[in-house]
Amino acid sequence: MCKAEKFLYHRKLWEMKVKFLGDSSKIEKFKNSLVSRSRMSLWMIRAMTILLLWSCFVHLVALGEMWGPRLLKGWPSCFNHHDFPMAAAAEMTSLPTKIAFPPKRIYQNNGYLMVSCNGGLNQMRAAICDMVTIARYMNVTLIVPELDKTSFWNDPSEFKDIFDVDHFISSLRDEVRILKELPPRLKRRVRLGMYHTMPPISWSNMSYYQDQILPLLKKHKVVHLNKTDTRLANNELPVEIQKLRCRANFNGLRFTPKIEELGRRVVKILREKGPFLVLHLRYEMDMLAFSGCSHGCNRYEEEELTRMRYAYPWWKEKVIDSELKRKEGLCPLTPEETALTLSALGIDRNVQIYIAAGEIYGGKRRLKALTDVFPNVVKKETLLDSSDLSFCQNHSSQMAALDYLISLESDIFVPTYYGNMAKVVEGHRRFLGFKKTIELNRKFLVKLIDEYYEGLLSWEVFSSTVKAFHATRMGGPKRRLVIPNRPKEEDYFYANPYECLQLLHENNGNSLEETI
Repeated sequence: MCKAEKFLYHRKLWEMKVKFLGDSSKIEKFKNSLVSRSRMSLWMIRAMTILLLWSCFVHLVALGEMWGPRLLKGWPSCFNHHDFPMAAAAEMTSLPTKIAFPPKRIYQNNGYLMVSCNGGLNQMRAAICDMVTIARYMNVTLIVPELDKTSFWNDPSEFKDIFDVDHFISSLRDEVRILKELPPRLKRRVRLGMYHTMPPISWSNMSYYQDQILPLLKKHKVVHLNKTDTRLANNELPVEIQKLRCRANFNGLRFTPKIEELGRRVVKILREKGPFLVLHLRYEMDMLAFSGCSHGCNRYEEEELTRMRYAYPWWKEKVIDSELKRKEGLCPLTPEETALTLSALGIDRNVQIYIAAGEIYGGKRRLKALTDVFPNVVKKETLLDSSDLSFCQNHSSQMAALDYLISLESDIFVPTYYGNMAKVVEGHRRFLGFKKTIELNRKFLVKLIDEYYEGLLSWEVFSSTVKAFHATRMGGPKRRLVIPNRPKEEDYFYANPYECLQLLHENNGNSLEETI
């Protein structure tokens, strides 16, 4: 009975299909119905797509505003320390975290700017920030800068070996277009010499680049700037320009993950034993030979330093009066002078002192004066295995990058010479909340030290005088010293970029007793 019912059902269904297929008008109606429905669906899809795109556009605009917009707008909100809860801010370190990248800025490209940096790591770091700002101002495309490989350090490192190049490009893309290399057709032009190369004038303002460099870019399409150190003025620039320099420095330039990870490891090792002080003891052979400073050296060392100075033709000053230069405060403090100064400042003798520097001239013999007073002196080479440092051996800029990160994280930073690293680290520590940086006045100190050694001052008078003089030299908030037409003598922008700083604590950095 069940099988019979199934047979009748299938037969009836077959008859209905035959009837339907035999009726052409019904087939046509069925087709028309399908077409009308598909058209309606298509219009619905188009309408939904337009709504979705509009929604994305609105969100991107909002994101652009949040990321601190273009050059002529205010300081990006991602740099506002007050945006973070206090608990979260306390857990943050100066080692950068992952961020969402801003949308690209669309602009008419006026040409391609190639740059070759010169000098050590921190001199090149400041120059890169200047070149980013200059490229943005002229509406050109910046090619990832070439680092110096021919200076004293002879470091073959490329940009990508030190800095996170993808982060550099992406984090600044809402301001300037940056490419890893020239497009192929322009590469051919460069190979054929069809481009313009020149050193820009030092300490220039933006009108120089607008009036002198931009026309060359429009004419030649590619311009190569072969010198980049201090090619942008410290002062008398629009605040938006200064803020972009800061953004490139504090946000755009991030070290490679390998260097950052090693920096975190060293900081963790130091933190496990308590607070630590970073001493930028710039008592290295190249510094002494270049500056002509030989105080405390024996006759053989003085001759060795002189030979080295004459061996490098780009070191223009050859005949130097070491003692006169020292009294003018133009020499790095010796290890002996450094030990005496730190003791006078009241630094705890048991504090960890990390030396951020290369090989100290004279080695352990000269360091003994420091280690006798402060026994917990360490370097990266003593905290890490040689295998940990193998990737940056014979790469001075990568070693300097590691020291830079550790210097940012220290409780106190003390440079014994006011060179490029001292200045750039000082400015970065100001940005991180005016972290303690003792700005030693070497001219004042060597005079006082000589009087102490001659028995003209007691230890109590010597120590109290050193403390009193440096009580307001702790990296706290202040304005830059501006000296018109004498940019080398005025305060360096990157040491105190006050246009970019949030005054978290008005009195922070002004009390020596709170520091030590």
